[in-house]
Amino acid sequence: MRARVRSLAPSMTRSMQAVAEAVASDPAACSRLTVSALAAHTGTSEATVVRTARLLGYPGYRDLRLALAALAAQQESGAAPAVTVDIAVDDPIAAVVAKLAQEEAQTLADTAAGLDLTQLSAAVTALASARRIDIYGIGASGLVAQDLAQKLLRIGLIAHAHGDPHLAVTNAVQLRPGDAAVAITHSGSTGDVIEPLRTAFERGAATIALTGRANAPVTHYADHVLATSAARETQLRPAAMSSRTSQLLVVDCLFVGVAQRTYETAAPALTASYEALAHRHHTPVPTGKRTGTTR
Repeated sequence: MRARVRSLAPSMTRSMQAVAEAVASDPAACSRLTVSALAAHTGTSEATVVRTARLLGYPGYRDLRLALAALAAQQESGAAPAVTVDIAVDDPIAAVVAKLAQEEAQTLADTAAGLDLTQLSAAVTALASARRIDIYGIGASGLVAQDLAQKLLRIGLIAHAHGDPHLAVTNAVQLRPGDAAVAITHSGSTGDVIEPLRTAFERGAATIALTGRANAPVTHYADHVLATSAARETQLRPAAMSSRTSQLLVVDCLFVGVAQRTYETAAPALTASYEALAHRHHTPVPTGKRTGTTR
């Protein structure tokens, strides 16, 4: 809980931080408080308590109270520490698989429910008509950026992912109206991603931000903002891991949307790439005697 609060603190108002710090500091006591009692205890409002619960990853305050009660019971009993919200150190691997699958499914459902379809459609239009597409991402988000670039390349678009911040900026300088730039950052405050997007924005390119933080700094330079959700963060499931699932869903939505808009050119390009890969996989391997030791 403390790790989750620390990671989200920059995106919270002061009143929300007061609520978050209270529940993280004393989960047992807070689990016994009603929403109005916790609001009074923290000097905030009921609406602030509910918004804080949702930002922490819970559908409502009731769900947060249940989680706090479970956390308090675990602390009192000295049970095995949790590596995620529901997974303990001594859980069998079958339970780990089932619980992670459930958590991933919830993350996808939350992202789909919260995705602004108007913004998504506008982003698809910008990418489908772009002369060139630059995609920025660092770390885990960089892997998602590469995935989007590879997908777009396979349907004949000019797209490149930039994980090096210096190359990202120097490439962004070359963008102009008619081009597009995509920034992928869950926190929305990664400077190495914001800077090239800002440069692309100033050059007149259409800009898109995939981020899990509403009103994050990266959105200041985005024409279109696509919000992502993430599973609750824990010690062994950091934001970089939990945000990846939702980012990949949005990337797939963008790709399919662009493929639909550009079908006349996308379909032949995709077929050509399939054929090229099939030919490569079926190329006969030269046979002959091995030299050296045998296995």
